[in-house]
Amino acid sequence: MSSQNSDDRVTKVLGRLNAILEKENAALGTDPNFDVNASNINKSRCLYELSALTKTVPPQNMSRSHGQMLRVIHEKLERNTLKVKAHLDAVRNVTDLLRDAAREAEADGTYTAEQFYLREAG
Repeated sequence: MSSQNSDDRVTKVLGRLNAILEKENAALGTDPNFDVNASNINKSRCLYELSALTKTVPPQNMSRSHGQMLRVIHEKLERNTLKVKAHLDAVRNVTDLLRDAAREAEADGTYTAEQFYLREAG
């Protein structure tokens, strides 16, 4: 693979990854219909492809523009990490609330038929 071809591929992958991170960072916490799983798949695919490309184009041989873009992407990935963590914490909190509400509803002092028969048999 020629150096120019590799350089172009790195540029394209960095551009796609940047766009994915921009969209995900903007949507997390604001767009309830945002497909986090699909975005994560695309993000992982770009990161994998970028990792594979760095084997053919060592980082020291990348152009300056790639270095600048990598710094920008690194900052966006750090922000993305915080936003994804906050999103997962919120999902966990809602799950806990639903679980607790279901337990409370079951513990209203009444018995199900099965519980009643087990209590009577015991």
